[in-house]
Amino acid sequence: MQSTKRIEVPGHLTMLVMLAQLLEHLERNPGSIQPDQYRSVVRHLASELAEVGRDDTVDSLLIAFPAMSGLYENIHYESAGLCRSPLDASLAAELSARAALERASKAAGQ
Repeated sequence: MQSTKRIEVPGHLTMLVMLAQLLEHLERNPGSIQPDQYRSVVRHLASELAEVGRDDTVDSLLIAFPAMSGLYENIHYESAGLCRSPLDASLAAELSARAALERASKAAGQ
């Protein structure tokens, strides 16, 4: 059984948490809303992430909410790459992409 860690969230992060919870729900229930509504939630969450800065509480929230963590990575990809993805998963994705590119290159050359 996995234990859950309680995160003390200051008032200024309330909206961030609510949007993160909503995004998690939407990720688990695809098709529950229209695409433009989904984009709106993501836009609002991205805006909140841009406003709050980064501290231990935000780091804990990024761990607690994988969908928000993925959004955070996408926002900061240019400067940090896959900074929140587990290294094994990132490496496996890179190796898989390289293998696919090699196969495609060989197929195109034949």
